[in-house]
Amino acid sequence: MANKEIDIIYGGRVAADVEARAEDAGLWLSAGGLERASGWTLKPEGFCKGELCVPIPPGRAAELIVNESYNLAALAAMLGQPVIHDREHGVWCFGEAADARARTLRSLIAPDFTLPDLRGRMHSLGEQRGKKVLLVSWASW
Repeated sequence: MANKEIDIIYGGRVAADVEARAEDAGLWLSAGGLERASGWTLKPEGFCKGELCVPIPPGRAAELIVNESYNLAALAAMLGQPVIHDREHGVWCFGEAADARARTLRSLIAPDFTLPDLRGRMHSLGEQRGKKVLLVSWASW
């Protein structure tokens, strides 16, 4: 899928201006693209994001790094992050790793989100912290 525009959704952010190349199940980015899309950078100690560094396991460097391109899908798989992609529309979405989801569930604090009301005004769940809130959801499927 060379030369097709790719949108990357990672950590709630959308990166649409990152040069990326999709090949089979891999999403290859430059070092700058990897950092802009996901926040990860390659350092001597491994892939790092802030204070967290994850070493590259022995024998797995070839699936993660080729000619100064970095496979974000393989990195996500190594970190236990779910990945979905829509080939037709060129969209890749990376979820939180299982351990991060488990920590959130144990905290019993709902993640913040923002949605419009019927008049188009935006409301955030975070605005209601400390108050009792009833969330009602519905889906047709």
